[in-house]
Amino acid sequence: MVTFITMYYRVKTPALLPLLTPSCTWKVKRVSDTVFLTFDDGPHPTITPWVLDQLDAFDAKATFFCIGKNVAAYPQVYEEIIKRGHAVGNHTMHHMNGWITQRKTYLSDIDEAAKHISSHLFRPPYGKMTPFQMKALTQKGYELVMWDVLSGDFDVQLDPALMIQQMLPQIEAGSIIVFHDSEKAWPRLQKGLPSTLTWLREKGWKSNAYTK
Repeated sequence: MVTFITMYYRVKTPALLPLLTPSCTWKVKRVSDTVFLTFDDGPHPTITPWVLDQLDAFDAKATFFCIGKNVAAYPQVYEEIIKRGHAVGNHTMHHMNGWITQRKTYLSDIDEAAKHISSHLFRPPYGKMTPFQMKALTQKGYELVMWDVLSGDFDVQLDPALMIQQMLPQIEAGSIIVFHDSEKAWPRLQKGLPSTLTWLREKGWKSNAYTK
């Protein structure tokens, strides 16, 4: 069942999208008790350390898709992510929208981010990239990691309790779940992440970093 939160995004990824974009990873198959938490748009000097502490408290691991300019600004936070055993991915240098950015400019921005982020994982900001960009990135050796469940923490009009209510029932074994370690998402993240981690523990599930 697909749940609508607003007119412009869905909590649960429509089943058709993975079929249309076979070069992208949307969910992990053949796992029975594991999900994959991911965090976009960091690192942030205070929010990311809070996220790391929450994950430690639940013995959970995650993947952080970092913006290059934020890594350059807060390298110590980026190093702490890695030190604590989490994975990282490239999220462009300047959070570029692939749909409105020329391929050469888009790829150059990713190359710039790669100077700060050592990873073969890539997630496009807003989930938007063209087929030409996808092809170029896979040829460069990137794995394009999307998601199965979108928390909606970036939606400033969304009540945190409603976010949790609509998100948790959509999580399945193998789900790749998106949160954001950003100021915009903070009012919802600070409630949604502990609730999600608690829910997973009660189900006997664990969160691993996606590193394939």
